[in-house]
Amino acid sequence: MLALSAADTISPAVHRTKNFLFRPFELGTYMKLCLVAVITEGLGGNFNSSSPGGGGGHRGNPQPQPHPMHMPSPELIAVIIACIALAIVLAIVIYYLITRLRFAFFHCLITQTKEINPGWRLYRNQANRYFVLNLVIGIIFVAMLGVVVAPFVMGIIRVFRASGGHPDFASLVGYLLPLIPIIILAVFIGIAIEIVLRDFMMPHMAIEDASAGEAWEAARAHIAAETGNFVLYALLRIILPVVGMVALFIVLLIPGLIILGVSAAVFFALHSAMAQGGGTQALSILLGVIVGLVAFCLLLFIGVFFGGPLSVWVRTYALMFYGGRYKALGDILEPGPVGGPVTSY
Repeated sequence: MLALSAADTISPAVHRTKNFLFRPFELGTYMKLCLVAVITEGLGGNFNSSSPGGGGGHRGNPQPQPHPMHMPSPELIAVIIACIALAIVLAIVIYYLITRLRFAFFHCLITQTKEINPGWRLYRNQANRYFVLNLVIGIIFVAMLGVVVAPFVMGIIRVFRASGGHPDFASLVGYLLPLIPIIILAVFIGIAIEIVLRDFMMPHMAIEDASAGEAWEAARAHIAAETGNFVLYALLRIILPVVGMVALFIVLLIPGLIILGVSAAVFFALHSAMAQGGGTQALSILLGVIVGLVAFCLLLFIGVFFGGPLSVWVRTYALMFYGGRYKALGDILEPGPVGGPVTSY
């Protein structure tokens, strides 16, 4: 397979994505593949924060009156710990299933098959090894980030405690500002690790059944040989999906608002009819839930239908770029006689 530059790989990846999804086009198969692509490529996360509250003093009393703190009961603490443990276990199980699905989808894309089950069974051991590798790296990354961030977090906690829940803005900013470059750097490091693991190491682990160390050494050799091209690839790998998602959001904004508006109108019409007809509140809530589920399913269908091809392209782009450097992968993507002509697009 011809080794293309990061920019030149964009068009062939689009061509291969169209062939995979639309030739021939079957709606059920198309939605299945797009949903798998969205699950394996479209994961994200949120960062939520909260600020504690506090009490104040009465007029004329120079000492602030601390807000009484009620310690939770042992039973409540046990429930909280159990819920956290259950959430961690569920998160690990879900991530394991997604890892298996990534290998299955990898098999679909390199062989152009549209069945998920063969890859799910074929790469079980490789997926298990890759899952453990990701879990270990994730724990180490979070632990190291925690060590770096801990002094700033402890400082913020001390500011809140010393101020009785009303911290001095300057003191708070003094701890928050240094966190901004640390968080940005951590995000970039996390993205770089993800790209190296999924785009470069995973093919070696899948095709050769390579260990983590062998996959890393092979990937490192390719990166060292074309550092500039790999850096450009990483930038395009990040920027192009973001641009695509923004474009999709703009295109789908009006249909999404229409669906939400119609759903709200239907809900209020049903609610009014139930109120005038003497319907129970429980039935009204049930109808509202049904309308909400229908609206959610419509939005999900539209999102997967239009966003799925972008997710498929992202993984195809990664495979075709690295396939030009990794012969075993390139031979599967473009099978043919040794020394034969390179497929043109």
